[in-house]
Amino acid sequence: METKERRVGTVSRGIRCPIIREGDNLAEIVATSVIEAAECEGFELRDRDVISVTESIVARAQGNYASVDAIAQDVREKLGGETIGVIFPILSRNRFAICLRGIAKGAKKIVLMLSYPSDEVGNALVTLDMLDEAGVNPYSDVLTLERYRELFGYVKHEFTGMDYVQYYGDIIRECGADVEIIFANNPRAILKYTDKVLTCDIHTRARTKRILLAEGAKVVCGLDDILNAPVNGSGCNEKYGLLGSNKSTEDTIKLFPRDCKDLVLDIQERILKATGKHVEVMVYGDGAFKDPQGKIWELADPVVSPAFTDGLVGTPNELKLKYLADNDFKDLSGEALKEAISASIRAKQGNLVGNMASQGTTPRQLTDLIGSLCDLTSGSGDKGTPVVLVSGYFDNYTN
Repeated sequence: METKERRVGTVSRGIRCPIIREGDNLAEIVATSVIEAAECEGFELRDRDVISVTESIVARAQGNYASVDAIAQDVREKLGGETIGVIFPILSRNRFAICLRGIAKGAKKIVLMLSYPSDEVGNALVTLDMLDEAGVNPYSDVLTLERYRELFGYVKHEFTGMDYVQYYGDIIRECGADVEIIFANNPRAILKYTDKVLTCDIHTRARTKRILLAEGAKVVCGLDDILNAPVNGSGCNEKYGLLGSNKSTEDTIKLFPRDCKDLVLDIQERILKATGKHVEVMVYGDGAFKDPQGKIWELADPVVSPAFTDGLVGTPNELKLKYLADNDFKDLSGEALKEAISASIRAKQGNLVGNMASQGTTPRQLTDLIGSLCDLTSGSGDKGTPVVLVSGYFDNYTN
Protein backbone atom coordinates (compact mmCIF):
# COMPACT_ATOMS: atom_id res chain seq x y z
CA MET A 1 0.00 0.00 0.00
CA GLU A 2 1.45 3.36 -1.05
CA THR A 3 2.27 5.81 1.77
CA LYS A 4 0.30 9.03 1.45
CA GLU A 5 2.56 12.10 1.19
CA ARG A 6 2.24 14.65 3.99
CA ARG A 7 1.04 18.06 2.84
CA VAL A 8 1.48 20.04 6.08
CA GLY A 9 4.69 21.24 7.71
CA THR A 10 4.97 23.13 10.99
CA VAL A 11 1.74 23.67 12.95
CA SER A 12 1.43 25.90 16.03
CA ARG A 13 -1.56 25.29 18.31
CA GLY A 14 -2.64 27.31 21.33
CA ILE A 15 -3.68 24.89 24.09
CA ARG A 16 -6.41 26.02 26.47
CA CYS A 17 -5.71 25.41 30.14
CA PRO A 18 -7.43 26.08 33.47
CA ILE A 19 -6.59 29.36 35.21
CA ILE A 20 -3.38 28.66 37.11
CA ARG A 21 -3.09 29.52 40.81
CA GLU A 22 -0.21 29.48 43.25
CA GLY A 23 0.67 25.94 44.33
CA ASP A 24 -0.96 24.20 41.34
CA ASN A 25 0.83 21.13 39.95
CA LEU A 26 1.73 22.82 36.68
CA ALA A 27 3.51 19.84 35.09
CA GLU A 28 0.41 17.69 35.55
CA ILE A 29 -1.94 20.41 34.28
CA VAL A 30 0.17 21.10 31.17
CA ALA A 31 0.64 17.44 30.24
CA THR A 32 -3.06 16.68 30.77
CA SER A 33 -4.18 19.74 28.80
CA VAL A 34 -2.01 18.82 25.80
CA ILE A 35 -3.13 15.17 25.79
CA GLU A 36 -6.80 16.12 26.15
CA ALA A 37 -6.48 18.70 23.35
CA ALA A 38 -5.02 16.04 21.05
CA GLU A 39 -7.90 13.66 21.84
CA CYS A 40 -10.54 16.39 21.47
CA GLU A 41 -9.20 17.84 18.22
CA GLY A 42 -8.13 14.55 16.64
CA PHE A 43 -4.40 15.11 16.20
CA GLU A 44 -1.50 12.97 17.39
CA LEU A 45 1.56 13.90 19.35
CA ARG A 46 4.82 13.05 17.58
CA ASP A 47 8.43 12.74 18.64
CA ARG A 48 10.16 16.14 18.75
CA ASP A 49 6.93 18.10 19.02
CA VAL A 50 7.57 21.12 21.26
CA ILE A 51 5.39 21.99 24.25
CA SER A 52 5.95 25.62 25.26
CA VAL A 53 4.70 27.06 28.55
CA THR A 54 4.42 30.82 29.04
CA GLU A 55 6.58 32.15 31.88
CA SER A 56 3.65 33.95 33.49
CA ILE A 57 1.83 30.76 34.56
CA VAL A 58 5.11 29.25 35.76
CA ALA A 59 5.76 32.25 38.02
CA ARG A 60 2.12 32.20 39.16
CA ALA A 61 2.25 28.52 40.10
CA GLN A 62 5.51 29.21 41.95
CA GLY A 63 3.94 32.16 43.79
CA ASN A 64 6.88 34.30 42.71
CA TYR A 65 5.50 37.71 43.69
CA ALA A 66 6.85 40.72 45.58
CA SER A 67 5.45 44.02 46.85
CA VAL A 68 6.68 47.52 46.01
CA ASP A 69 7.64 47.79 49.68
CA ALA A 70 10.01 44.83 49.28
CA ILE A 71 11.57 46.58 46.28
CA ALA A 72 11.89 49.79 48.32
CA GLN A 73 13.64 48.02 51.19
CA ASP A 74 16.12 46.30 48.89
CA VAL A 75 16.86 49.53 47.00
CA ARG A 76 17.30 51.45 50.25
CA GLU A 77 19.70 48.87 51.68
CA LYS A 78 21.76 48.49 48.50
CA LEU A 79 21.87 52.10 47.29
CA GLY A 80 21.73 54.11 50.52
CA GLY A 81 18.28 55.66 50.40
CA GLU A 82 19.43 59.20 49.55
CA THR A 83 19.93 60.44 45.95
CA ILE A 84 19.88 57.61 43.41
CA GLY A 85 20.48 57.82 39.68
CA VAL A 86 17.95 55.65 37.85
CA ILE A 87 19.13 55.31 34.27
CA PHE A 88 17.96 53.76 30.99
CA PRO A 89 14.56 52.37 32.07
CA ILE A 90 12.22 51.12 29.40
CA LEU A 91 8.98 53.06 28.89
CA SER A 92 6.31 50.66 30.07
CA ARG A 93 3.32 50.85 32.41
CA ASN A 94 3.31 47.08 32.80
CA ARG A 95 7.05 46.42 32.94
CA PHE A 96 8.70 49.34 34.69
CA ALA A 97 6.20 51.77 36.24
CA ILE A 98 5.41 49.41 39.12
CA CYS A 99 9.15 48.84 39.74
CA LEU A 100 9.69 52.61 39.70
CA ARG A 101 7.17 52.98 42.53
CA GLY A 102 9.25 50.68 44.69
CA ILE A 103 12.52 52.35 43.68
CA ALA A 104 11.15 55.82 44.47
CA LYS A 105 9.91 54.64 47.86
CA GLY A 106 13.48 53.60 48.64
CA ALA A 107 15.10 57.01 47.99
CA LYS A 108 14.83 60.67 48.96
CA LYS A 109 15.61 61.87 45.44
CA ILE A 110 15.64 60.18 42.03
CA VAL A 111 17.68 61.56 39.16
CA LEU A 112 15.91 59.85 36.27
CA MET A 113 18.01 59.60 33.11
CA LEU A 114 16.09 58.55 30.01
CA SER A 115 17.72 57.40 26.80
CA TYR A 116 16.50 59.17 23.67
CA PRO A 117 15.06 59.24 21.03
CA SER A 118 13.82 55.84 22.29
CA ASP A 119 14.31 53.34 25.05
CA GLU A 120 16.27 50.11 24.70
CA VAL A 121 13.37 48.17 23.19
CA GLY A 122 12.31 50.89 20.75
CA ASN A 123 9.57 52.83 22.58
CA ALA A 124 10.08 56.36 21.25
CA LEU A 125 10.04 59.59 23.21
CA VAL A 126 10.70 61.56 20.04
CA THR A 127 11.62 60.71 16.46
CA LEU A 128 15.02 60.92 14.80
CA ASP A 129 13.54 63.51 12.44
CA MET A 130 12.62 65.67 15.44
CA LEU A 131 16.20 65.43 16.69
CA ASP A 132 17.50 66.43 13.26
CA GLU A 133 15.18 69.44 13.10
CA ALA A 134 16.25 70.53 16.60
CA GLY A 135 19.95 70.09 15.81
CA VAL A 136 20.37 67.66 18.73
CA ASN A 137 23.11 65.01 18.74
CA PRO A 138 21.82 62.08 20.83
CA TYR A 139 25.33 60.61 21.13
CA SER A 140 26.75 63.60 22.97
CA ASP A 141 24.02 66.02 24.08
CA VAL A 142 22.61 65.88 27.61
CA LEU A 143 19.23 67.57 27.87
CA THR A 144 17.52 68.88 30.98
CA LEU A 145 13.77 68.47 31.32
CA GLU A 146 13.35 72.19 30.61
CA ARG A 147 15.39 71.96 27.40
CA TYR A 148 13.55 68.80 26.32
CA ARG A 149 10.16 70.51 26.77
CA GLU A 150 11.38 73.64 25.00
CA LEU A 151 12.51 71.61 21.99
CA PHE A 152 9.84 68.90 21.79
CA GLY A 153 6.92 69.81 24.05
CA TYR A 154 4.65 67.06 25.34
CA VAL A 155 4.93 64.01 23.07
CA LYS A 156 2.61 61.05 23.57
CA HIS A 157 3.55 57.45 22.81
CA GLU A 158 2.07 56.29 19.49
CA PHE A 159 0.39 53.18 20.91
CA THR A 160 -0.33 53.95 24.57
CA GLY A 161 -1.08 57.67 24.38
CA MET A 162 1.20 58.24 27.38
CA ASP A 163 3.68 61.06 27.93
CA TYR A 164 6.13 58.82 29.78
CA VAL A 165 8.29 61.74 30.92
CA GLN A 166 5.34 63.23 32.81
CA TYR A 167 4.08 59.81 33.92
CA TYR A 168 7.37 58.65 35.44
CA GLY A 169 7.96 62.02 37.11
CA ASP A 170 4.49 61.89 38.66
CA ILE A 171 5.05 58.35 39.98
CA ILE A 172 8.27 59.38 41.72
CA ARG A 173 6.66 62.43 43.32
CA GLU A 174 3.60 60.44 44.42
CA CYS A 175 5.93 58.03 46.24
CA GLY A 176 7.41 60.86 48.27
CA ALA A 177 10.74 61.40 46.51
CA ASP A 178 12.10 64.46 44.75
CA VAL A 179 12.78 64.01 41.05
CA GLU A 180 15.09 65.50 38.45
CA ILE A 181 14.82 64.27 34.86
CA ILE A 182 17.58 64.38 32.26
CA PHE A 183 18.04 62.84 28.82
CA ALA A 184 21.32 61.20 27.76
CA ASN A 185 22.71 58.08 26.13
CA ASN A 186 26.15 58.03 27.74
CA PRO A 187 25.93 56.38 31.17
CA ARG A 188 28.75 58.62 32.45
CA ALA A 189 26.38 61.61 32.36
CA ILE A 190 24.61 60.47 35.54
CA LEU A 191 27.81 60.79 37.59
CA LYS A 192 27.54 64.61 37.55
CA TYR A 193 24.43 64.18 39.70
CA THR A 194 25.13 61.17 41.94
CA ASP A 195 27.62 58.33 42.40
CA LYS A 196 24.97 55.78 43.42
CA VAL A 197 23.32 54.39 40.31
CA LEU A 198 20.62 51.86 39.49
CA THR A 199 20.97 50.98 35.82
CA CYS A 200 17.72 49.64 34.41
CA ASP A 201 18.76 48.51 30.94
CA ILE A 202 18.22 44.86 30.09
CA HIS A 203 20.52 43.51 27.38
CA THR A 204 23.28 46.14 27.73
CA ARG A 205 23.45 46.10 31.53
CA ALA A 206 26.88 44.46 31.87
CA ARG A 207 28.53 47.12 29.72
CA THR A 208 26.74 49.97 31.52
CA LYS A 209 27.85 48.65 34.92
CA ARG A 210 31.44 48.29 33.71
CA ILE A 211 31.57 51.87 32.38
CA LEU A 212 30.09 53.39 35.56
CA LEU A 213 32.43 51.50 37.89
CA ALA A 214 35.44 52.42 35.75
CA GLU A 215 34.41 56.10 35.98
CA GLY A 216 34.36 56.03 39.78
CA ALA A 217 30.74 55.35 40.74
CA LYS A 218 30.57 54.27 44.39
CA VAL A 219 27.61 51.91 44.05
CA VAL A 220 26.21 50.44 40.85
CA CYS A 221 23.29 48.02 40.77
CA GLY A 222 21.27 46.68 37.90
CA LEU A 223 17.65 45.60 38.03
CA ASP A 224 19.11 42.08 38.19
CA ASP A 225 20.66 43.00 41.56
CA ILE A 226 17.33 44.03 43.13
CA LEU A 227 15.23 41.21 44.64
CA ASN A 228 17.85 38.64 43.68
CA ALA A 229 17.13 37.21 47.15
CA PRO A 230 13.93 37.26 49.25
CA VAL A 231 13.08 40.38 51.26
CA ASN A 232 10.87 39.59 54.27
CA GLY A 233 9.71 36.38 52.61
CA SER A 234 9.02 37.93 49.20
CA GLY A 235 9.55 36.20 45.89
CA CYS A 236 12.82 36.75 44.08
CA ASN A 237 14.87 35.69 41.09
CA GLU A 238 18.46 34.81 41.92
CA LYS A 239 19.67 35.27 38.34
CA TYR A 240 17.54 38.12 37.00
CA GLY A 241 16.16 40.04 40.00
CA LEU A 242 13.53 42.49 38.73
CA LEU A 243 14.31 41.83 35.08
CA GLY A 244 11.40 40.16 33.32
CA SER A 245 8.92 41.20 36.00
CA ASN A 246 5.37 42.36 35.26
CA LYS A 247 2.72 44.31 37.13
CA SER A 248 0.35 42.03 39.03
CA THR A 249 -1.65 44.51 41.12
CA GLU A 250 -1.18 48.21 41.90
CA ASP A 251 1.40 47.35 44.55
CA THR A 252 2.62 43.88 43.55
CA ILE A 253 4.85 42.53 40.82
CA LYS A 254 5.11 39.04 39.36
CA LEU A 255 8.77 38.16 38.97
CA PHE A 256 10.38 36.11 36.20
CA PRO A 257 10.08 32.41 37.14
CA ARG A 258 12.89 30.60 38.96
CA ASP A 259 14.33 27.09 38.65
CA CYS A 260 12.29 25.97 35.65
CA LYS A 261 14.50 23.10 34.46
CA ASP A 262 12.81 20.56 36.71
CA LEU A 263 9.43 21.64 35.34
CA VAL A 264 10.30 21.10 31.67
CA LEU A 265 11.87 17.71 32.44
CA ASP A 266 8.79 16.71 34.46
CA ILE A 267 6.43 17.59 31.60
CA GLN A 268 8.64 15.73 29.11
CA GLU A 269 8.62 12.63 31.32
CA ARG A 270 4.84 12.74 31.84
CA ILE A 271 4.19 12.92 28.08
CA LEU A 272 6.62 10.04 27.46
CA LYS A 273 4.87 7.85 30.05
CA ALA A 274 1.39 8.70 28.79
CA THR A 275 1.99 8.55 25.01
CA GLY A 276 5.41 6.98 24.36
CA LYS A 277 6.44 10.16 22.52
CA HIS A 278 9.65 12.06 23.27
CA VAL A 279 8.67 15.71 23.07
CA GLU A 280 10.75 18.79 23.82
CA VAL A 281 9.54 21.33 26.39
CA MET A 282 10.42 24.97 27.02
CA VAL A 283 9.31 27.93 29.12
CA TYR A 284 8.99 31.14 27.09
CA GLY A 285 8.40 34.82 27.70
CA ASP A 286 8.71 37.60 25.15
CA GLY A 287 9.47 36.68 21.59
CA ALA A 288 12.38 38.38 19.85
CA PHE A 289 11.01 40.38 16.93
CA LYS A 290 10.55 43.99 15.90
CA ASP A 291 7.37 45.87 15.02
CA PRO A 292 7.91 47.84 11.79
CA GLN A 293 5.20 50.39 12.63
CA GLY A 294 6.13 51.42 16.18
CA LYS A 295 9.77 50.25 15.91
CA ILE A 296 9.37 48.34 19.17
CA TRP A 297 11.63 45.37 19.71
CA GLU A 298 9.56 42.91 21.72
CA LEU A 299 12.22 41.42 24.00
CA ALA A 300 11.76 43.12 27.37
CA ASP A 301 12.52 39.86 29.18
CA PRO A 302 16.20 39.10 29.84
CA VAL A 303 15.92 35.95 27.70
CA VAL A 304 13.24 34.41 25.52
CA SER A 305 13.44 31.06 27.32
CA PRO A 306 14.70 30.61 30.88
CA ALA A 307 14.54 26.79 30.67
CA PHE A 308 14.26 24.10 28.00
CA THR A 309 14.99 20.43 27.40
CA ASP A 310 18.29 19.44 25.81
CA GLY A 311 16.85 18.83 22.34
CA LEU A 312 16.29 22.58 21.95
CA VAL A 313 19.95 23.52 22.35
CA GLY A 314 21.56 25.10 19.26
CA THR A 315 20.54 26.72 16.00
CA PRO A 316 18.75 25.46 12.86
CA ASN A 317 20.80 23.46 10.37
CA GLU A 318 18.92 24.07 7.15
CA LEU A 319 19.50 24.40 3.41
CA LYS A 320 17.78 27.14 1.41
CA LEU A 321 15.45 25.40 -1.04
CA LYS A 322 15.22 28.37 -3.39
CA TYR A 323 19.03 28.58 -3.55
CA LEU A 324 19.26 24.92 -4.56
CA ALA A 325 16.42 25.34 -7.07
CA ASP A 326 17.90 28.49 -8.64
CA ASN A 327 21.55 27.37 -8.67
CA ASP A 328 22.56 23.74 -8.20
CA PHE A 329 19.48 22.32 -9.92
CA LYS A 330 18.36 25.18 -12.16
CA ASP A 331 18.03 22.85 -15.16
CA LEU A 332 15.72 20.39 -13.38
CA SER A 333 11.99 20.48 -12.80
CA GLY A 334 9.14 18.35 -11.56
CA GLU A 335 9.93 15.01 -9.95
CA ALA A 336 13.63 15.19 -10.90
CA LEU A 337 13.99 18.53 -9.07
CA LYS A 338 12.16 17.17 -6.04
CA GLU A 339 14.41 14.11 -5.88
CA ALA A 340 17.61 16.14 -6.31
CA ILE A 341 16.69 18.56 -3.53
CA SER A 342 15.58 15.71 -1.27
CA ALA A 343 18.92 13.98 -1.80
CA SER A 344 20.80 17.18 -0.90
CA ILE A 345 18.82 17.53 2.32
CA ARG A 346 19.40 13.89 3.28
CA ALA A 347 23.13 14.32 2.64
CA LYS A 348 23.57 17.67 4.40
CA GLN A 349 26.38 17.97 6.89
CA GLY A 350 25.91 18.36 10.63
CA ASN A 351 27.15 21.96 10.46
CA LEU A 352 26.34 24.14 7.45
CA VAL A 353 28.15 27.29 8.62
CA GLY A 354 29.78 28.89 5.59
CA ASN A 355 27.90 26.75 3.07
CA MET A 356 26.39 29.02 0.39
CA ALA A 357 23.34 26.78 0.16
CA SER A 358 22.43 27.71 3.74
CA GLN A 359 22.69 31.49 3.29
CA GLY A 360 19.51 33.32 4.18
CA THR A 361 18.46 30.68 6.70
CA THR A 362 17.98 32.05 10.19
CA PRO A 363 21.10 31.67 12.39
CA ARG A 364 19.28 32.19 15.68
CA GLN A 365 18.88 29.99 18.74
CA LEU A 366 16.11 27.44 18.36
CA THR A 367 14.52 28.62 21.61
CA ASP A 368 14.43 32.23 20.34
CA LEU A 369 12.76 31.21 17.10
CA ILE A 370 10.24 28.83 18.66
CA GLY A 371 9.60 31.22 21.56
CA SER A 372 8.78 34.01 19.10
CA LEU A 373 6.35 31.73 17.27
CA CYS A 374 4.73 30.77 20.57
CA ASP A 375 4.49 34.37 21.80
CA LEU A 376 2.63 35.33 18.63
CA THR A 377 0.41 32.24 18.91
CA SER A 378 -0.57 32.69 22.55
CA GLY A 379 -0.89 36.48 22.40
CA SER A 380 -0.75 38.64 25.52
CA GLY A 381 -4.46 39.11 26.19
CA ASP A 382 -7.52 36.93 26.60
CA LYS A 383 -6.90 33.97 24.28
CA GLY A 384 -6.59 31.64 27.29
CA THR A 385 -3.88 29.53 25.66
CA PRO A 386 -0.79 29.84 27.89
CA VAL A 387 0.58 26.59 26.48
CA VAL A 388 1.52 26.21 22.82
CA LEU A 389 2.13 22.94 21.00
CA VAL A 390 4.42 23.23 17.97
CA SER A 391 4.29 20.18 15.68
CA GLY A 392 6.61 19.43 12.80
CA TYR A 393 9.13 22.16 13.52
CA PHE A 394 12.07 19.84 12.95
CA ASP A 395 10.64 18.28 9.79
CA ASN A 396 12.07 19.09 6.39
CA TYR A 397 11.12 18.54 2.76
CA THR A 398 12.04 14.84 2.93
CA ASN A 399 9.72 13.90 5.82
